[in-house]
Amino acid sequence: MAEREIVPFGDPVLRKIAKPVTELTPKMLRILDDLVDTLYAEDGRAGLAAPQIGFLRRMVVMDCGEGLIELINPEILEKSGEQIGPEACLSYPGYSGIVKRADYVKVRTLTRAGESVVLEGTGYLARCIQHEIDHLDGVLFIDRIEGDQFYHEPSKQKADLLKALKLTQK
Repeated sequence: MAEREIVPFGDPVLRKIAKPVTELTPKMLRILDDLVDTLYAEDGRAGLAAPQIGFLRRMVVMDCGEGLIELINPEILEKSGEQIGPEACLSYPGYSGIVKRADYVKVRTLTRAGESVVLEGTGYLARCIQHEIDHLDGVLFIDRIEGDQFYHEPSKQKADLLKALKLTQK
């Protein structure tokens, strides 16, 4: 297990679609462990997807305040309701934006033991799940920002969303 470097905004890997995990090999489980180590090294923030450490496979780890959740090949089965709130991203340190998401999601995923399970979440957990699955599809939270509600957190000032989007379109 090891902490990995997080891919920063502007890196084209963040715009690529991650491939499914076809077999839970020791290498895949090591990557999953590395994701966990990296997430918690960043103060246990909400979540981290494999593309954010440069590994294009459909794997996510999250801790939205209720303990570790690992998602392998997650697929959203249902979503409903609506919530609007702030989001940030480890690949965009120091920035946040206001994003609209479903308030409820139902997801089918594999466990690290290869078992298929269904996970349901509302509120913040639903937001985290959607944010991380977006990473697997090359979609970033800045793509979903409501209007121009993009902020530089240290200064609490609005940031240039169009400039941020151009940096990630390369």
